[in-house]
Amino acid sequence: MTSQPSRRAVLALGAAIVVTPVVTTAANAAGNPVRPVTNLAAAFAAAARRHSVPRDLLVALSYTVTRIDDHAGQPSQAGGYGVMHLISNPSTDTLGTAAALTGHGLDALRTDVAANVDGAAALLRSLADDAGLGAADRRRLDAWYEPVARYSGYADPSVARLEADTVYETLERGLALQAHGETYTVAARAVAPDHGSFATVPTLDQRFSVKTDDYGPARWVAANSGNYRVANRPNDYAIDRVVIHTVQGSYAGCISWFQNPSANVSAHYVVRSSDGEITQMVRNKDVAWHVGNTNNRSIGIEHEGWVNDPAWYTEAMYRSSAALTRHVCDRYGIPRTRTNIIAHSEAPGATHTDPGPNWDWTRYMGYVNGGGTPGFSVIVDNGGAFTASANWVTASAPGQYGSNHRHVQPVLSSDVAWFSANIPAAANYLVEVWYPQDPANNSRTPYLVATPSGNQTVYVDQRSNGGRWVSIGTFALAAGNRPVVGVSRWTSTAGSIEADAVRISR
Repeated sequence: MTSQPSRRAVLALGAAIVVTPVVTTAANAAGNPVRPVTNLAAAFAAAARRHSVPRDLLVALSYTVTRIDDHAGQPSQAGGYGVMHLISNPSTDTLGTAAALTGHGLDALRTDVAANVDGAAALLRSLADDAGLGAADRRRLDAWYEPVARYSGYADPSVARLEADTVYETLERGLALQAHGETYTVAARAVAPDHGSFATVPTLDQRFSVKTDDYGPARWVAANSGNYRVANRPNDYAIDRVVIHTVQGSYAGCISWFQNPSANVSAHYVVRSSDGEITQMVRNKDVAWHVGNTNNRSIGIEHEGWVNDPAWYTEAMYRSSAALTRHVCDRYGIPRTRTNIIAHSEAPGATHTDPGPNWDWTRYMGYVNGGGTPGFSVIVDNGGAFTASANWVTASAPGQYGSNHRHVQPVLSSDVAWFSANIPAAANYLVEVWYPQDPANNSRTPYLVATPSGNQTVYVDQRSNGGRWVSIGTFALAAGNRPVVGVSRWTSTAGSIEADAVRISR
């Protein structure tokens, strides 16, 4: 077997690694070509083999950036194409790099999902070569962190970390997704990524630990100053609208795009799908560029996702966004009605369709107006219906819930601290946790939720997002008074494990 040229050589010489996509073509009644039908699962496997990139890494990356959806070849807000979100915009051209590495044409990389996956795998392999990963390293998923962080081409390394961390959270949690008639699975596993040159890059939470004055739960990350206009609202312009958007892209991608001086767009807030986390990027007093002639009078809220896929619109996102909208309306005296809380598509002169037909306005407005407040909600602090062994030491720290919390070091044995609650009826309940964050905390703290089908485990990085309610998901719970949520010590990851408070609501 002859050896492949290095990815650097491919770029330097303009050589092409020509591949055969796993597709079939057809024609419509008029004889015109129609969109290829692709065995995408086979494309992931083929690209992984061809470029010596772990297949699970490709799938987890695709899930993170697009939920394994090519959106019919339409670009994201930042100019990203295909299931792998290869980007082409004035400052980033991972699409062009993938074309140079593979010999695929730009149109094929945009619209042919097999070519898109192959281009992404070639790009990841090139980045792995740049990071010095040898054959043995490439077989270890944990060795790929730096190539994954560099894959997006995001200028801000902390935002690049945000996306890479999300990929590794997916690998840790595992994945079972049905899409486009195919099933994609990634087995859950313990992860301890080698951060490489990103080891000294702070996370967004570490860099921007100060919360905003406009909305306490939000992180503050400034948009590029060329993407909005400084103002003094409501003194110079009255604020009487909240405009709901869908990003057409990922959370990290949106943050990066608003930081990009070539974007010429922004919004005041961005909301994450998985847990409702909020990042503010333009001050309320300033004019974000998000909705044309309505900019001066409005607050813009972007939501991670695409309009054609309702899976992005999660319960955590609806509740978090609605709480933000309610806060904005109450602060500026805006009536909480659909006349004043509008879709981007409803603004005068709008050419966009977001948030689209999959956005549940009835549900959202119910939450905004209090009709969607939980029918049941209970907070259990570590000083209440809480049981733990003497190993769990009482401590105090900034950002904790109440007057103290418990903490302990990890061990590979069962020693669970349990929060108990009286669940009124068998149903699905939202479970949120609170803990004081600290860089010395555990990055893989196991939370157990007792469901009728057994304990379900969710891992939480307690080094970040602390001092607030963090959703760990919605779970089926049986009626009765018993231990419901536990914090386990059973993890091989170093760092203090915190047991502070939980909130269960329906």
